[in-house]
Amino acid sequence: MFDYLMSEEVLALRDEVRDFIKSVPRRLILDMDRSQIQFPKEFLKEAGKRRLMGCRYPARWGGRDLDWAATCMVMEEVGSLGYIFACIFGVGAELVCDAIICHGTDEQKEKYVKPLLAGELYAAECLTEPRGGSDFFGTTATARRQGDHFILNGEKRFIVGAEGADYFLVYARTDPEAKPHKSLTCFVVDRGPGVETPYLYGLMGCRGGGAGRLVFKDVRVPVQNVVGEIHGAYAVFNTMMIPERLGTAAMTIGAARPALEVATGYTTRRKAFGQVINQFQGVSFQVAEAAMLLDAARSLVYTTCRAVDGGVGHRRIRRMVSETKKFVTESCQKVAHNAMQVMGGIGYTDIYPVERIFRDLRLSSIWTGTNEVMSMIIAAEWYREHLAARKSAATRDLENDANGADETAEKVFE
Repeated sequence: MFDYLMSEEVLALRDEVRDFIKSVPRRLILDMDRSQIQFPKEFLKEAGKRRLMGCRYPARWGGRDLDWAATCMVMEEVGSLGYIFACIFGVGAELVCDAIICHGTDEQKEKYVKPLLAGELYAAECLTEPRGGSDFFGTTATARRQGDHFILNGEKRFIVGAEGADYFLVYARTDPEAKPHKSLTCFVVDRGPGVETPYLYGLMGCRGGGAGRLVFKDVRVPVQNVVGEIHGAYAVFNTMMIPERLGTAAMTIGAARPALEVATGYTTRRKAFGQVINQFQGVSFQVAEAAMLLDAARSLVYTTCRAVDGGVGHRRIRRMVSETKKFVTESCQKVAHNAMQVMGGIGYTDIYPVERIFRDLRLSSIWTGTNEVMSMIIAAEWYREHLAARKSAATRDLENDANGADETAEKVFE
């Protein structure tokens, strides 16, 4: 943790979060991983009671008026308990709340944000569908206007909190004739008649988050539950990509950190060939690489936090957030890999939590936009920035700094 970058207020909040993490029963972690608990409401209730959720939102709605750097600190600490805890913590307190805080009405904030941050209600985001995940504009769920309501029909899947959430943030097509960017609307949908959870997934890791398929059958959604503008879901989606991906990066660091700590402790006690195994470079260098990757990941997270907090332009933020999500999730999977490798066979058993961490972290490069999508965004924005810089002539033309730069006959592009 980069404590030297934090104010006294944020350091005090960190200690509050750590105190909360220490209070969570070991049995809860084990029972969730065994799918004996489908959704840990008591965990969220206690987090809300301690005012730990949504710290960057206004105090008026239950937050602490802090910033993204403080939020990512909280997400890392919660992630250290287990990746699924940060998933359910972040889905409600960061993703759903963010949409309503940024685009919703005061009435929506009063009804949905305040009780959620207080741990009295639980929320889930519904974006992925059976026929499309990363293809946001391929949404097939529909909502048809009928007087002062919309009639919602469709399916969403891989929804963390499908089992357990009291309300859902749902994207649906409201104008099938319009261009994709103007065809969707975002709604708050209460659990009630027509909202069904017919299937819960058996997952490789991150169990206990109530991940399932949701089916909406002729659900009546009041017009006042539209988040933002009718046909204006694209604006909501755009802002939510920051908490989805930056929050994911921060919590992934937290989830990987215990693997390194456990492996470090193990390699300082385990002996082979007459000495403690951390004396072997084949072991200590892998631990060193893991520590380096975690610090590099943190550096990227906090740099991006500063950019978001400082109001850097949207296109630049889009690239930085995508880079952060991709680099951090892949680096943290490598951290877990190294931890298991230096522990050998015992790391592959449930004697230590490394095998659970290894399973859990595999989700990180898939959800909230696959890392391949991150690469697409990074490439598109990087090329755009590069071309804009060349056109502005504001920087040195580095291409000319070569002995043969004048040999134009050798510069063949077609």
